Amino acid sequence: MRIAQIAPLYESCPPQLYGGTERVVSYLTEELVRLGHDVTLFASGDSQTKARLVPGCKRALRLDASVTDPLAYHMIMMGRVLQQAEEFDILHFHTDYLHYPAFASGPHPIVTTLHGRQDLPDLPAVYREFCDTPLVSISNDQRKPLPRAHWIKTIHHGLPKDLLPYGKGDGGYLAFIGRVSPEKRLDRAIEIACAAGIPLKVAAKIDKADTKYYHDVIEPMLCDGVEFIGEINEVQKRDFLGRASALLFPIDWPEPFGLVMIEAMACGTPVLAFNCGSVTEVLENGVTGVVVDSMDAAHAALPEVLALDRKRVRAEFDRRFTAERMARDYLQLYENLTHTAAPLAKPFVKGAGELYPALDLAAAARAAAAV
Repeated sequence: MRIAQIAPLYESCPPQLYGGTERVVSYLTEELVRLGHDVTLFASGDSQTKARLVPGCKRALRLDASVTDPLAYHMIMMGRVLQQAEEFDILHFHTDYLHYPAFASGPHPIVTTLHGRQDLPDLPAVYREFCDTPLVSISNDQRKPLPRAHWIKTIHHGLPKDLLPYGKGDGGYLAFIGRVSPEKRLDRAIEIACAAGIPLKVAAKIDKADTKYYHDVIEPMLCDGVEFIGEINEVQKRDFLGRASALLFPIDWPEPFGLVMIEAMACGTPVLAFNCGSVTEVLENGVTGVVVDSMDAAHAALPEVLALDRKRVRAEFDRRFTAERMARDYLQLYENLTHTAAPLAKPFVKGAGELYPALDLAAAARAAAAV
C-alpha cells in the first residue's frame, strides 16, 4: 500500500529524548516499511526513517529555541500533505484534530489516531462538528469522554521486538520514567520507595509548566535514596529499565495508554500501577504487574510485584505488544477503509447545518509549501 504517516512536529521521529506520540509513529512507520509497503513520513526534518521523509520544519520544534509559533509549521506540513494526497491509498494522521477542516470530508481515505487524553472540556464541540471522522483509540478507556465520536477501532501500541532486551533486574532499585507533573505522581513513587527502603531512580523531563511543581513538591522530597537522572534516550532505557527491580507507575489521571508500561514489560520488569485510564487494559494483574487503588494497597503490593516472573512478563510483551502486531492491526484497518471509502466529487466544509463549497485548499497548500 501507499501510506502517508503524518506526525506532530514537536519531537523528531523517533524523539531524541522524551516523547510518546512521535515514538509510536516512528515504530509504526519503520515496521510498515519492513513489511514491504511504500510509506511517506511527514515529520520534522531531523527525523530518522527508512520511509520517504517530507519535512514540515528543519528540526523538532521543542528543541528549536527560535520557534515561537508551532502552529505555523504544522500548517505548512498540512499544505504539503494536501498537495501530495493523491499519491497515497491512505492518509494516517497523528495530529489530533488539526487537519479535520481540510481532510475530514475530503475525497481521500483518512484515519486519525488520537494519542492524548479526551476529557478536555472543548473536545465534545469538535466531535459534534466533525462527527464522521474515523478515529482510532489507543485504549478502550480513552473513548469514555467522547462516546459518540466515530471510533472505528482500538489498537494498542507496540514496540520493535528487539528494541529493549530482557534484563535481569539486578540493579536493586525501583524505576520511575516519564514527566514530572502532578498527574504522573512522582511524589507517590518517592513515598512508596522510601517506605520500602529501596532506592528509586527517576528518569524524567521537567516541562516549563511543571517547574514550580517540581521545586515546591518534588525537590523537598528528594533524599539519599532517590537519584534524579533527568531525560534519557532509547539506548539508556535498556539498562535503566532492564536492571530495575520494578517500575512504579502511580498515575492520577486518565492515561490514554502508558508506553512506559510496555517498555518495562519488554525488559521483563514488572509494574506497580494505580488503576487509572488504560492501566488494566495494558497490565495483566498478577502476571505483568499489580494494579492498586490506594497508597496503602501499593505499599502492601510491592513485595508481590518484586516476586513476579520476569520471563513471563517478557513473554506477555512478545504476545501482545510488538510493533509487528501493531502494524498488522493498522494494515487490516487501512484495507477496510480503502475498500469501503466512497470518494466525493469535491471536498466540502460543514457549517451551521449547511454544506458550503470548500475553499481553494489546493491553492492554500501551494502557498504554504512555498514558505
